[in-house]
Order: sequence, then C-alpha cells, then structure tokens
Amino acid sequence: MNAETYRTERTTAGEKTDTQAKTHDAQPVTAAHRIVVLDALRGFALMGIALANFPEFSLWTFLAEAEQASMPTAGADRIVRFLQYLLVDGKFYTIFSVLFGIGFSIIISHAAQRGAAGFRIFYRRMAILLLIGVIHMMFIWSGDILALYALMGMALPLFRNVVPKRLLRWAAFFLLLPIAIVGFRIVTASNPAEWFYAQWWTVAGQQGIHEDNFATWLRDAESYREVFSFLFQGAVERMWEFVAGQRYFKVLGLFIIGYYIGRQQIFQQLETHRRLLVCVLRVGMFLGLPMSVAYAYESVSGHPWGSIAHEVLYALSVYPLGLAYMAGLCLLYLRRKAWRGWQVLAYPGRMALTCYIGQSLLGILLFYGIGFGWGAGMGLCPTELISLAVFAFEILLCALWLRHFHFGPLEWLWRMLTYGRWFKLVK
Repeated sequence: MNAETYRTERTTAGEKTDTQAKTHDAQPVTAAHRIVVLDALRGFALMGIALANFPEFSLWTFLAEAEQASMPTAGADRIVRFLQYLLVDGKFYTIFSVLFGIGFSIIISHAAQRGAAGFRIFYRRMAILLLIGVIHMMFIWSGDILALYALMGMALPLFRNVVPKRLLRWAAFFLLLPIAIVGFRIVTASNPAEWFYAQWWTVAGQQGIHEDNFATWLRDAESYREVFSFLFQGAVERMWEFVAGQRYFKVLGLFIIGYYIGRQQIFQQLETHRRLLVCVLRVGMFLGLPMSVAYAYESVSGHPWGSIAHEVLYALSVYPLGLAYMAGLCLLYLRRKAWRGWQVLAYPGRMALTCYIGQSLLGILLFYGIGFGWGAGMGLCPTELISLAVFAFEILLCALWLRHFHFGPLEWLWRMLTYGRWFKLVK
C-alpha cells in the first residue's frame, strides 16, 4: 500500500457541490512528496516475500521429505530451510502488513477530513483491492494475501477515534488472540478449521488432485485449464490456512500498529523518533532473535512442543524481529541518506502491487508445465537464488518503467478505478 494524500481545490460557485468537488479532486501523492524510506522498506519487504513464496512456486514445499532429501543440494537445503524460518518466515509479511497499515492511516485521516465522500473513496479502494486479490487467488496463485488485506483494511476506520495508547493495546490483543484461541480449541476439543480442511480435500478430489500427484500437478500441467483446477482447490485450501492460523487477527493487529505509526507521523519525523527506533531495534533483536532460533528449531522438527508453544514462539519471534528489521533500516537511513541503495529498493516499492502480482506470474512461467516446467526438480538453495534473481529483475524493470511512467501499471489502474477519473500515465 503506497502512502497517499488527497487535496481539494476550490471551484467556482455553481460549478459543483462541495461533496462532488471533494470526490473529484482527491488525488494520489506525487513523486516529489513520497517518503523514500517507506518505498525502500516496501521494496525490502517484497524481496523477503519472494524468498518466502518461491519455495511454493517451485513446488519444493509440496514434495515429500524423502524427495527433498534426494535433491543434490539436500545438505545445504536443510541449513537454508532453518535460516528461512529463523530470518524470513513471517518477518517480511509483518513489514508488508505494517506498511499497509501506515498507508491506510494516511488515507483514513484524509477521508475523515472529507467526511462521507472521503470514506466512500476509502471503501471503494478496498473493494477494488478485494477484487484484485480474488482474481489473483482464483486465476494466478492461490497463496494471495491481498483479499485478506482488503477485508481487514475495511475494519480500520473503526479505530480512527481510538487514542494512541489504546491502539497499541488493541494491536497486542489481536496479535496474542491466536494463542488463546488455540488453547480454547485444545480445552474444548473443537477446531473449526477441520471443516475447511475436509472441504479442501473434497474439492481437490473432485479435480483429480490427491496426495500422490499434489506436488507435481502444476509441473505436469499442459494447459491453463489444469492449472485452474489446482488453483480452484487451492482457494479452498487458502481459506483453511486463514482459519487454522487465525491470519485475519494477525493481519488486523499489524495493521493497527501501522495505523498507530501513521497517526504519530513517525516516518515524517524519523530524526525526532531516533530513540524510539533504537529501543525497537534493541528489544526486537534481544527478544526476537533467540525466540526465532527456538521457532526455527521447532518448525523444522515438526512442532514437537505442541500447537500452543508454536503460537507463542511465533508471536515472540516474528513480530519483534520484523519490527526490528524496520527500525534498523530506518536508523541506517538516518545515517546514510545519500546511499544509492535506498533508491534501488524504492523502485519496486513504488510499484509494490505490480511487483507482488508479477512475482506470481514469473513463478508460473518458470516452474509450471505451461511455462519452463522447472517445478519439483530442484532443491531449496537454487530456488532461493532464483527468487533473488527475480527480485533483481523486478528492480531493473521498475527502474526502467518509472523513467517513463508516473505509476506502475496496476497502481495506475487501481487509482483510476478508485477515483473514477483518468490519470496521466506517461511522463
């Protein structure tokens, strides 16, 4: 989510009503007013999301342990897998979610100034994001997160009048709520996610997909129709994942943190908040790093300590370390603002929606049978190297694109549908 501001220009008397003027003249932020470090953080998050998602695109995640162990890079893969849980898993999704919350805070603050007209724009924006997410989930990749972001984003205006300290309490409540839910499930011997799990395999069976061909279905697909069969059952699987992991509560909690950061204008006044950034970095590393070691060990060992321990370790490792990443990069930015690397990371950050969808399209091209068909044929190490190469390709493509265009293609379309007007694309 790009941070956006709106402006309202006065019109001559009799031309239009005030509400119409507010709706018509709302515009996205210009390139001159962007916050570079926010775009760089967004680009950094996209790199981590590629590292997290490409093991699924390559189908390595779906392979049985014996098949993973038979790969030439199996020894190195075990180390990389541990490092992935230690440094990547959940941390970049945390950053991406917080950044969405920051963007929402700016949109909601301007919507509040405009009253009903402003909130109509906000909900229209969320509805369009929901549509993009559903299309992405159903027709490109079933691991989509945008649809959930849109739904949870619609809940954020409920917190617009909450004082800052209570915002943080609400965030902590939603981030820790999954632990209580898991405990309740154990005590009551009930699990609503089981119904979604059963529905998933029922739908998969109807498509001819079962455990024996699950890992190779997309590699062997010779037509998009076969790919869509997998995506159809994958959408049901995604619902199971959301319910089983209480992802909606986690996303909402992270959104509220981002909303708090936006309300406090921390990124507009980074130097003023240097002590806060140092505190977040120290606490995040001191708590998050050792907990991430335990979380990684517990994850690669098949969760031997039980589901409650898993949720506790997730909460104490993923969120602190993800926030520490953000604080550390902000402190580095304050020390070396002139570093060229910020602009390099900002290129994909300015086109985050396009790059996120683009990673899915490139994953299909590289690993599915309707593309190069590399899926289920390589270990985790080469898969992660490919994900970094894809991200480097996106940086290059975005840099070239933004030389000639104001917005990324999907960002441009999203804005026009949101505001109901034409925006100039070519510089």
